[in-house]
Amino acid sequence: MLPRLLTVTAIGTAAVLVGASAAQARPHHDEPDELTAVLETPALWDEDDADADDPAIWIDEDDPEDSVVIATAKEAGIYVYDLDGEELQHIAPKPAPGDDHAPGRYNNVDIVEDFELDGDEVDLAVASDKGMDDLGIFVIDDGELTEVTDPDGGWIFSASQEEIDGEHTAYGLTTWQDDDGAYALVSRNSETEVALLELQAREDGTVGWERIRDLALPAAFTLPDGSTWTTCDDPGEYAQVEGMVVDERTGTAYLGQELVGIWKVDADLTGEPELVDTAVEFGQPAVYDPETDECVAGENPGFGGDALRTDIEGLTIYRTKGKKGYLLASSQGDDTFAVYELQGGNDYVGSFAIGDGAVDGTQHSDGADAVSASLPGFDGGLLVVQDGDNTPEGSDEASTNFKFLAWEDVAERSGLDLDVARR
Repeated sequence: MLPRLLTVTAIGTAAVLVGASAAQARPHHDEPDELTAVLETPALWDEDDADADDPAIWIDEDDPEDSVVIATAKEAGIYVYDLDGEELQHIAPKPAPGDDHAPGRYNNVDIVEDFELDGDEVDLAVASDKGMDDLGIFVIDDGELTEVTDPDGGWIFSASQEEIDGEHTAYGLTTWQDDDGAYALVSRNSETEVALLELQAREDGTVGWERIRDLALPAAFTLPDGSTWTTCDDPGEYAQVEGMVVDERTGTAYLGQELVGIWKVDADLTGEPELVDTAVEFGQPAVYDPETDECVAGENPGFGGDALRTDIEGLTIYRTKGKKGYLLASSQGDDTFAVYELQGGNDYVGSFAIGDGAVDGTQHSDGADAVSASLPGFDGGLLVVQDGDNTPEGSDEASTNFKFLAWEDVAERSGLDLDVARR
C-alpha cells in the first residue's frame, strides 16, 4: 500500500498540494467491517437541550473497576458514567452572564494525569467551553469531579462579551504532557485556528492557563490541476477543527479539520503541518445557497482520499507496544471509523461501522476515546464513541448517547493488534 501522507506547504491562508497524485495516494476502500457495542449510556434528549458530544476515559490505577467515562453534553453540561454505562454524576454548565448571552457549553473533554496542585499530584478533567470561550477544569477524586477552574482564567480567543456572542470561541480540545508541564490544544469555532495553552496551578488551589502560540491551518488549497479550492460553509465561517489527539510518545498532534482532512504537526504547534489523509470531498466545488442555508455541491474532481467522508470528527489513539498503535477517526458522513497506523507514514488500515446488536448502532458519531488498559468487562481495552442518532424504536423524539465497545471485538473483526496493558 502506498503512503497516505501528502505534503502541504502553507502560503498565507492558502496551501499547495504537492507530492503524490490523488489517484496514487488513495488505496482501495473495502467494505467496512460491522461491529456491535457491548452497552450504552442512558439517552440524552434534544428536548432537554442535552446533546452528547465527547467522552474521555479516566482509569483508576488502584481500583480499575472504579474507572469512569467523563462525557460532555454541550448545553447540558458534563456527565460521569461507570463502566456499566450508569450515570454517577452530572455537572451543570455555567449560567449565562446575561439575558442576551449564551450559557456554558462543554464541547470536548480530556484527561491530565499527575498534575501538581496544592502540594498533591491529582488527575484533571479539562473541557472546552464554547459558550464562555474558556475551559472547565475539574479534579478527579475516586471518579468524582470537583471544579478547580481559575475564575480569572480569561477568555481564550475573544476580547469582549460581544465577540463571544459571535460564537467564534473555544471548540475542540485535547490535552498532552511532557517533562516540562501539561498543555491543552484548543480549536476555534468557525475558524482554522488552534491555540496551545499551558495549564498552570494557582496558589489558591485553582488551575488556569497561559496561551503560548497559535496555528492557523490553511483556508484555501491549490489543487493538482492548478485551481484554488476553499470549503463551503455559512458566510464568515471557515473549515474548523474539532477532533484532536496527541501521541505523547512522539510529540505529534493529529488535528481533524472537519471539511478537509487529518493533519499532523508537532504538539507544541511548531514545524510545518502535513496532511495524513483528505476527505473524499476534498477539492469538490460547492456554492452556498442562502435560501436553503445549504451548500450545493458540483462534480467531485477526485482529488480527495477514499476513507473519510465529511464531517471528520472525533480522533483517538489506541496504543500498543513501543511507538506503535492506531489512530481512529470518525468519518461522520458515512457512519464509519477509519483506522490508520500510528507510526511511519500513517498508512490507512481499514474502516469499521457500529451496527445494531445488544444495543442499537452508531451514526453521525462525534467524539471518541480509546484505552488499551485491561478493565473489568473490557479485558483488551475499551473504545467509547458518541452516537449522534440514538433513537429508540417507537420514539419520535431525537436523542444521543455513548456506546462502549470491547477492543477485543474491534481487533478481531478488523484485523488489528491486541495489546493489553495490565494494571
